[in-house]
Amino acid sequence: MRKYLFAGNWKMNKTLKEVEDYFDKFLKKLSEINLSDREIMIAPPFTSLAYCQSILKDKPLKLGAQNSCWEEKGAFTGEISPKMLKELGVEYVILGHSERRHIFGETNEIIARRVEGVYKFGLIPILCVGETLEERNKGKTLEVVETQLSEGLKAIKEIKENEPVIAYEPVWAIGTGITATPEQAEEVHLFIREKLKKLYSEEIAGKIRILYGGSVTPDNIKDLMKKPNIDGVLVGGASLDPEKFFKICSIKVEKE
Repeated sequence: MRKYLFAGNWKMNKTLKEVEDYFDKFLKKLSEINLSDREIMIAPPFTSLAYCQSILKDKPLKLGAQNSCWEEKGAFTGEISPKMLKELGVEYVILGHSERRHIFGETNEIIARRVEGVYKFGLIPILCVGETLEERNKGKTLEVVETQLSEGLKAIKEIKENEPVIAYEPVWAIGTGITATPEQAEEVHLFIREKLKKLYSEEIAGKIRILYGGSVTPDNIKDLMKKPNIDGVLVGGASLDPEKFFKICSIKVEKE
């Protein structure tokens, strides 16, 4: 059985003091969650990673990063390397998020290089894929997702140990309050699973976790998680509130 992953992406939010206040509340409640079937990950800004490493030591909470360069070191102003992230206790790295694609102009080629760099260092890339509202309205959802998926993973020819994670995040649902219906999300998740079989094998595709992201809340999480190919969620805004994120992470998963 695939272990569920509940991941929080804080984006460009929270000072160190705010991080301290957050974990003071969240970690007290973490003991109430049965983690036998799930993992919980939080990806803070780079400025908070070292502090989070110290406060999360010996805690059952995974640490993530919001991006990574493909090189170990060098003249890459403003970037951070997978080696640096690994030193800070990072296990997961979010790559190809729609904000990186659409605000900062990251191409499939750049994202593929980032995925390769992270994977080579033993970190787990969370590759984000998803269509815009215009692309969905034109019936191009699956075409866009297939391209982003195959291009993003093209450098990983063979999966040996840590399987990458895929996050389906329809751009039209991110931060808008509009969520894809569980049926819409499942359709794309199943499509991704079938494509992974062709890229790798049925066995590997059965191990890779596929997350849903896009206005996930405590109110819609249960219905989303009922779907057989939704293995967890990548949460933005709601993960900034320790109470809301706890409610999301602690739900009882009942598959259809």
